[in-house]
Amino acid sequence: MNHDRYPDAYIRGILDSVKTIAMVGASAKDVRPSYLAMKYLLQKGFDVIPVNPGQVGKELLGQKVYASLAELPHPVDMVEIFRSSEHAGAVVEEALALTPPPKVIWMQLGVRNDEAAERAEAEGIQVVMDRCPKIEYGRLSGEIAWAGVNTRTLSSRRPTLSGTGVQHLSLRKPKSSPDE
Repeated sequence: MNHDRYPDAYIRGILDSVKTIAMVGASAKDVRPSYLAMKYLLQKGFDVIPVNPGQVGKELLGQKVYASLAELPHPVDMVEIFRSSEHAGAVVEEALALTPPPKVIWMQLGVRNDEAAERAEAEGIQVVMDRCPKIEYGRLSGEIAWAGVNTRTLSSRRPTLSGTGVQHLSLRKPKSSPDE
């Protein structure tokens, strides 16, 4: 697969099917990108399991922290890598050793390891590199558009949502009405 660009349908399909995420390199520091991404994904209903050997036995955003992927209590759909590109290969190898293996390997912004991606894809695992699931979810759901980011249009109008309670946009595109 060409990892320079991803079709929206590919990213949407992944984020729509994934339920459980192991976040390798999750940080307890609330100003770190991994902390913010974990918090956002938890708020969106994902089960995020932090993996960080320096935080073992502690909790991060109410989730027990594990030292390695091998120690996870149950299978995960996706392994998100918040480690440098040179460490991504070892994380992918650890993920491939899981039974069952994850459906997706996601390497965070700035993280790209083509050899590791090839190994994962050879095992039937989908791969995303140099992208953030928090940003992609926000972009595809329309949340980022509230601020005019990446739309070339600024608007103070928020999208109309049905129902009551907390505003939560979905990745699913709205269905066309029968009149259209």
